[in-house]
Amino acid sequence: MNSTTQSLLVELTETKLSKLPDLVEQLETQGGEELLPVFRAWLAGDLHYQTSDATLVVEVEVNGAETYQDPFSGDIVAGITSKDVKKIKVNNKLRGMLRGVIARIQLTSSNATVREGAVRELLTELDDETVATLESLYPNEANADVKAMMSTALALHTAQQKDNAVSVRLGAIDQLGDSLENDVRNVLVKLQNDGNADIAKAASKALVSINQQVERYALVDQLFFGLSLGSVLLLASIGLAITFGVMGVINMAHGEMIMLGAYTTYVVQLIMPNYIDYSIWVAIPAAFLVSGLMGVLIERLVICRLHGRPLETLLATFGISLILQQLVRTIFSPLNRQVSTPSWMSGSWEINPVLSLTLNRLYILAFSLLVFLALVLILKKSSLGLNVRAVSQNRSMAKAMGVKTEWVDAMTFGLGSGIAGIAGVALSQLTNVGPNLGQAYIIDSFMVVVFGGVGNLLGTLVAAFTLGIANKFLEPTTGAVLAAILVLVFIILFIQKRPKGLFPQKGRAAE
Repeated sequence: MNSTTQSLLVELTETKLSKLPDLVEQLETQGGEELLPVFRAWLAGDLHYQTSDATLVVEVEVNGAETYQDPFSGDIVAGITSKDVKKIKVNNKLRGMLRGVIARIQLTSSNATVREGAVRELLTELDDETVATLESLYPNEANADVKAMMSTALALHTAQQKDNAVSVRLGAIDQLGDSLENDVRNVLVKLQNDGNADIAKAASKALVSINQQVERYALVDQLFFGLSLGSVLLLASIGLAITFGVMGVINMAHGEMIMLGAYTTYVVQLIMPNYIDYSIWVAIPAAFLVSGLMGVLIERLVICRLHGRPLETLLATFGISLILQQLVRTIFSPLNRQVSTPSWMSGSWEINPVLSLTLNRLYILAFSLLVFLALVLILKKSSLGLNVRAVSQNRSMAKAMGVKTEWVDAMTFGLGSGIAGIAGVALSQLTNVGPNLGQAYIIDSFMVVVFGGVGNLLGTLVAAFTLGIANKFLEPTTGAVLAAILVLVFIILFIQKRPKGLFPQKGRAAE
């Protein structure tokens, strides 16, 4: 840092608030990118200086305590308290200036994303100096996205200048009709009241074009959330589809298998507090084993003694679900537990200013399809899958051919429960983990299985995404509760016409 910049920083601690705007301009000219940490801290209201030697420090919170750090190195400055520092004042005028300064400095960054973000920040601060900077940088800008954002900013400034020729302003407004930036829409709304009728008409036309694009992207956003809900329903119901289809068991404890998977994820994170980014890869097989083994235990101790008595299995599994819920309450307490999301699943993928896809839902969607494909391969290519299909089509004939139906039942129930545990891992990334987590999905899971066709995996896939998308498209107009009711009524009416679902089982034993 040169001596001129250092003297300006010292002057910053002595200058009155009314004189600070001039000092900001000098700091921008002299310091440039080196002073970005200072400008950011000042904008946030966290910039202070030590009263003893006028050294700048930034107030930060560490473990709930106020501490101070060097704005350039980020090192904690030990031995000072709030009594040893004084805050550098900031008002709305200065905040506006600081935003512009930060954006202008970032315009020359080597990172294209930073440059694009800087231009976007400047859309509300387009003064003559900023526009001159953009015009000088525009011809040499190599990144297409940054150049497009610069073009939008220049067009926005041109459209607002009443001194410009009407034809020039109309051309700029026409260009803005392709932009989805909120600041562009706000300016076009103001231009609808422009004194010139042609300008007002052009602004209205551009707004109509923008609003049409926004509506289309809103539909895409709804579709994404529908697919996201469908992926969760798929994971929650796919295990139920094979146990219900093979064994004919109405397993009311299936939701608790999901819950066990979610709590397994929570426990794994407690064991690996410093490896949250990797803990989910441990949690997936662990949840499969915990829920799968619990499923085998339930089948061997209870379900195997109730074959051919569906109502009794319903009551028995309902009782098991209550026992498992109370067991979890006893071990973990009734309070919800929060599972941390790995950093690589956090945030969102911003496609444009009005459409962004959350990464955790995107990963869960892809994960659910991978689990579905893996299960299909197991059932189609493995000996277990062959036995499962044989038992589901004709249990008596399979037993007569030497298939160990008891073993198949146990493995099928364990496999279905294990997949439910994996669903719990996915749900832990979307909601809090609690004893009643599975109860929120058990009814929907049965609806998916019945709607798709009992024991049919393709039907489960289609039904899960159909119901998920239907729910999300109905919710904006009817509300979440009424949307769920309408979907339930639809399924009831559908089953009246097609009792075996979308994809009924085929063969002589299908009846």
